[in-house]
Amino acid sequence: MAEPEPSAPQFMDLSVPEYAYMFGFLQADGHLAQGPGLKGRLTVEISIRDIDLLYRFKQLTPYNSSVTERIRPTNFAESHHSATWSLCSLEARTTLNQLGLPYGRKTRKITPPRVDFSRRDYLRGLIDADGSVGYTSQGFPFLSLTTASTAVGVYLCRYARRLTGVERIVGRNSRDDIYNISYEKEAAQGLVADLYYPDCLSLGRKQVKADALASWVRPANMRAACTKQHWSKWEDRILLQSHDATTAAQELGRTEKSCRLRLWRLRTGQVPMPVDQ
Repeated sequence: MAEPEPSAPQFMDLSVPEYAYMFGFLQADGHLAQGPGLKGRLTVEISIRDIDLLYRFKQLTPYNSSVTERIRPTNFAESHHSATWSLCSLEARTTLNQLGLPYGRKTRKITPPRVDFSRRDYLRGLIDADGSVGYTSQGFPFLSLTTASTAVGVYLCRYARRLTGVERIVGRNSRDDIYNISYEKEAAQGLVADLYYPDCLSLGRKQVKADALASWVRPANMRAACTKQHWSKWEDRILLQSHDATTAAQELGRTEKSCRLRLWRLRTGQVPMPVDQ
């Protein structure tokens, strides 16, 4: 007797990698519009070269939806060929809205889901929609994300710090009032290898670029940047007790310069004194 086939996952179960990716992409590049009464529509418009992704969204959605094409002039080209995925189902829109896809303008409102979700797939969806992967003009691997959401920017920075040890402090730029978060060299390689794993759902052209980053090797004459090492309370106590940066540096395994700077900051009140437990 044949075993029954496993049932399909629930629509937008964010523990499923494909749905987590799809939700991240929709948060960044989708538009949820509310019409009169219970009417409304979710749309995603992207370049025609990425139309395959929209058909994957259609395949993942157990509601009626459509993919259409159009050619129109834009600020960047006289003739732009795009593809749009449209979904009208009230039930589907309600599910997405409750998970954190707002109606109307959403750039500052979006946050990572407050339910269990596949983190790296969610982040890859955001980066495919509003980020970049590839090589810089100097030939270094890079990964970047542009977002107006503080919550999303902070989440990416925390995720990357845990994975690579590289810390970023988010801050809006003065021109656009948005966050431009980027990683280069080994940090970018580590992030890309984690996010763009084999056979994951992604934009095909970005997957190709992501795969190409693995071949980069730091030149022998290029000095590696040191990862910032945070000070603990017990290290501060040893530094204060020694009164000598040279001795403390040997005991703590830090540079004499960093010990002198930390001691000066402690004595001038720029950082708090360690409190005895």
